[in-house]
Amino acid sequence: MKRQLLRNAFEKYGATISILKKGYKQERYRIEQISRSFLGEKFVHKITSVDIATYRDQRLNHINFKTGNLISASSVRLEMSLLSNFFDIARIEWGLCEHNPVQNVRKPKLPPGRERRLTPREDRMILRYAHQHTNSTLYSIIVLALETAMRQGEIISLHWENIDLKKRVAHLPETKNGSKRDVPLSLRARDALVRLGQKNVGRVFHYTAEGIKSTWRFMLGKLGIADLHFHDLRHEAISRLFELGTLDVMEIAAISGHKNLSMLKRYTHLSAQKLAKKLETGKNRNAQHVIDMLVPYPAIVKKESGLYHVRLLDFEDMEIKGTSSQSAIRAAQDTLLRKIVLSVRMNDQFPLPDQYMESIDDSKVVMIDPLALDEMAVKPA
Repeated sequence: MKRQLLRNAFEKYGATISILKKGYKQERYRIEQISRSFLGEKFVHKITSVDIATYRDQRLNHINFKTGNLISASSVRLEMSLLSNFFDIARIEWGLCEHNPVQNVRKPKLPPGRERRLTPREDRMILRYAHQHTNSTLYSIIVLALETAMRQGEIISLHWENIDLKKRVAHLPETKNGSKRDVPLSLRARDALVRLGQKNVGRVFHYTAEGIKSTWRFMLGKLGIADLHFHDLRHEAISRLFELGTLDVMEIAAISGHKNLSMLKRYTHLSAQKLAKKLETGKNRNAQHVIDMLVPYPAIVKKESGLYHVRLLDFEDMEIKGTSSQSAIRAAQDTLLRKIVLSVRMNDQFPLPDQYMESIDDSKVVMIDPLALDEMAVKPA
């Protein structure tokens, strides 16, 4: 049997096996980490399951210097999976050992999946910031993440030749799990691409993964938003797909690219909430739909040339005037109510409240309630 130190054999593994994988860069970091440990100085055929268990426990007690937290169980599981694959190759193809010592060692238990949801205020703050950013593509990247459930790498790898705006489909020739997929584009996602100026060929975005990470971190710091990862936008998008109530699990998996449906189990409570709502509305679903849309919308009220102006911020052309503040607000209520009802009747797209992109002092924003009595028509934002 050949005698070779693990760090030397791992170098060969990286150069001949890892380099062929899509996640080569990340795996390279893991190879370097393991090679620097006590395992790297051991002969491959001498490494036992006790050594692997010792390595596991030591890693779980290490501090991640970037975050200041302990190394996550997920990271250690990935390192153990890498080791297991290495030993299989070393045993079967290279003759460096007779067994795989990782096989019978317990992997750390995975923590519950992240449940971080984007709040409406965070959604509004992030989109407004991105809309005003010096790099205009940032806004489109974030909209695509929220509308399509694509991964960050999939978004920044998009090419114009793989996008059909007429059919509203983005083709991904390569994905994380190794298979191609077609992603449907909502109208909002399509518009996010159209605003960039369509080209025939070439990359849609010129951000790198490091560039997105740096911009994202700076933005969250500027906005005062904590514990939100870019990848959380993918979870948010999938949650919203379930909340639509019109797609089943297989259809959502086709959009998100999940091969293992068990990964979507965390979202099943969302579909249960949708079912409960359907049970409540019963035969009055259409009426309930209208009622759900009759919610307050943000506006600003100002006096100019002796008249009061009420501008509803989510609509480009909705500014109502009156001789008094009360008459202007009442007219704004009536206009908003009529616009909502007509949109339902015509089955038109209607904006949700608080989606406007202008940078406006929150203290000056009021909410116009289309159904409130005169004295309750305006509420603080």
